[in-house]
Amino acid sequence: MGKRVAIVTANRAKGEEAKRILQGFGIEAEVVEMEKLEVQSEVLEEIALRAARAAFEVLKRPLVVDDSGLFVEALNGFPGPYSSYVFKKIGIRGILKLLEGEANRSAYFKTALAFVSRDVERVFVGVVRGRIAEEPRGSRGFGFDPIFVPEGEDRTFAEMESWEKDRISHRARAYEAFAKFF
Repeated sequence: MGKRVAIVTANRAKGEEAKRILQGFGIEAEVVEMEKLEVQSEVLEEIALRAARAAFEVLKRPLVVDDSGLFVEALNGFPGPYSSYVFKKIGIRGILKLLEGEANRSAYFKTALAFVSRDVERVFVGVVRGRIAEEPRGSRGFGFDPIFVPEGEDRTFAEMESWEKDRISHRARAYEAFAKFF
């Protein structure tokens, strides 16, 4: 039997994306939908690791939890670790409003992926640099995907097919680092 791991998330789309990525590395993953512990911290790695530890206490099996954020240079890294909350409160339009008239649209997405098992705790990080589009474009993906254009691309994540995004995304990079370890 191959390697197995649980992906713990309350976001089904995020879980399915992670599952697809891991399948590409021959890792069998099950998405376990449950609310994760939301620690208040400026550090994604700490948020992910504490949430993974809490989930392990419940599930008692090898699992991963990821926490991702959109870091906008002109906004001093905001929303960063608060991306999910900011998305719920002001959404894509709110971020675009904050950037009105701003020439510097540099940003990056970062994922901190925490793996916890009985014997091991490790955090893997993936980053993809890019810029914030002037307007939302595309209907795929989730969260801030319609306004994020990765480096070397003219399309937003939301304009890409899932397999294209899975090759270059921050989440893909973190899961790839995990898969090489696992």
